[in-house]
Amino acid sequence: MKKLILLPILGLMLVYGCGKKEEIKETKEEKFCIDKDLKEKITIEAAQKRSVTESINLTGNITYNADHVVQFNSLVEGIITKTTFSLGDYVKKGQVLAEIKSTELNGMQSESKSFQSQIAVAQRNLQSIKSMFDDGIASQKDLMQAQSELDVLKSSLENVRANLAMFSASSERSVFQIKAPTEGYIVAKNISPGMQITDGSDPLFTISDLKEIWVLVNVYTSNLKNVTENMLVDVTTPAYPGEVFKGKIAMLAKVFDADEHVLKARIVLENKNLKLKPGMTADIVIDKSKGGEMLVSIPAKAVIFDNNRDHILIYKDDCTIETREINPIIKNNNWVYFDKGVNEGEMVITKNQLLIHERLKN
Repeated sequence: MKKLILLPILGLMLVYGCGKKEEIKETKEEKFCIDKDLKEKITIEAAQKRSVTESINLTGNITYNADHVVQFNSLVEGIITKTTFSLGDYVKKGQVLAEIKSTELNGMQSESKSFQSQIAVAQRNLQSIKSMFDDGIASQKDLMQAQSELDVLKSSLENVRANLAMFSASSERSVFQIKAPTEGYIVAKNISPGMQITDGSDPLFTISDLKEIWVLVNVYTSNLKNVTENMLVDVTTPAYPGEVFKGKIAMLAKVFDADEHVLKARIVLENKNLKLKPGMTADIVIDKSKGGEMLVSIPAKAVIFDNNRDHILIYKDDCTIETREINPIIKNNNWVYFDKGVNEGEMVITKNQLLIHERLKN
């Protein structure tokens, strides 16, 4: 009887024990590894020794390069009858942008026809005097005077035609055509159909190629001693977080701006892909080297702030990434410096490290 009772109990224990082992096996976690797709999205950089610098943070605004801007003022008065462009359009040199109906055109065209008629008469008169001169009836003076009168009329006609060409007059449409004086982008527009154009009118439009732009930097009195011409700077904008545009201070004004009470510094930047637009605000960082002292440093963008602590991800291989808490002794906008805790040559993930950090935590 005892054996019959013990065997079922022993069987249950064996079944229970096997089930527990399987459960433990199923809940075992797999080791995290960076796959190929994620590897392409991250950047890994080596910690290296660097001269300690301090950052000077300034603000500014992006504007046109005044040396690459053309403002168009009309040379004639009249009414705008047509426009063929919009703000922001790219236009080519010679492209028709607008048409003006003007009484000046009627006057010039009438003057042109009048000179043509007078020239025809003067040519016949010259031929007549030349014939009489050949027959000995007219004098040399008469011939020269007739030739002079014809030359004056021809010169006047050429002058009128030159004006009509300069204003791009269209005889078929009886309008002056406004053509783009250069290629570039329409960055300002003060023209629309029905608008009256006078001598005192503002520029009708402004064209800029935007290949180079200016960043006008506000330099306050407290920073004057730290800012000089030719200093290298990093420019960032809220429109492109994390993207840095490299430049240098090309000019530092000699007098303070009367309205803003700051000294204006000018940075000239090459505008690749036309990313930088006039009117944008900009943040400017100037690194002023302290010289001498060399410390292990990593890019400031590599730091992860989590749970009130600073961390970085140390990369050893695709399946070995260490989350390390750090205590840098110096920070600026570009670099963090260490006297301990990070060794020269250690590889640090500096881009999209937050993605990996969250997956390691979870």
